[in-house]
Amino acid sequence: MESKTKSISNREAFRDYAVLETLECGIELKGSEVKSIREGKATIKDSFARIDNGEVLLYNVHISPYAQASFLNVEPMRIRKLLLHKNQINHLAMETAQKKLTLIPLKFYFNKREKVKVELGLAKGKRLFDKREDLKQREIDLEVKRIMRRR
Repeated sequence: MESKTKSISNREAFRDYAVLETLECGIELKGSEVKSIREGKATIKDSFARIDNGEVLLYNVHISPYAQASFLNVEPMRIRKLLLHKNQINHLAMETAQKKLTLIPLKFYFNKREKVKVELGLAKGKRLFDKREDLKQREIDLEVKRIMRRR
């Protein structure tokens, strides 16, 4: 049975960062948080992940309190643990330390087994001129498509 919920994505991440590598990981959530994500009431706009004591922690993710949960709701901006294998954490730690890369959540979604997954991206920050180059390239691609349609 496929999930009918939309995934929650971080569109600004592709504008501000060059994503070099992505990986799927689980996230440690409470029951009311899962229901809020299913309703699409989460924001990962300015969020990032950090490696502390061999654990990958997710910061600045806002998951709105679930309306029907009453006293079982948790703090919306709490720090959440990402679930990865030890060798994956070691790989990410090496990449972020040596190459000055950042860990950014790109998307929250439900997999086939209805578990919440996070698509985590290993990214390098873009400078202003990189962003301008992307805009120029996008304009050129659009113009080529227009010309091809006219023929």
